Amino acid sequence: MDDLEVRLKDLSFPAVAGVGVLSLDVNVAIVRVDVRCTTAGASCPLCGTWSDRVHGSYLRFPADVPSGGSSVVLRLRVRRFTCPKASCVRRTFVEQIPWAAAGA
Repeated sequence: MDDLEVRLKDLSFPAVAGVGVLSLDVNVAIVRVDVRCTTAGASCPLCGTWSDRVHGSYLRFPADVPSGGSSVVLRLRVRRFTCPKASCVRRTFVEQIPWAAAGA
């Protein structure tokens, strides 16, 4: 693992707990940041039961903003969890990231 990879593994958004950087691609026109949640699981929004059983994942693209004259693209990988409570009508749910909800 090279030095850049080691630094990326430790890079996070200090104001946003539970988010880590997977990769960073910078060129003249665009800055692309791939991030993911680092929490072990999430609570079902319907019944509140904690789950760490990942059903799948997909990319979300919160609102992009320019920075220093370049476009910034934030690619957020979110996970879909399975609710373990048998009586819950919600079988799966997506982890919620409050700061990303408004622009997604």
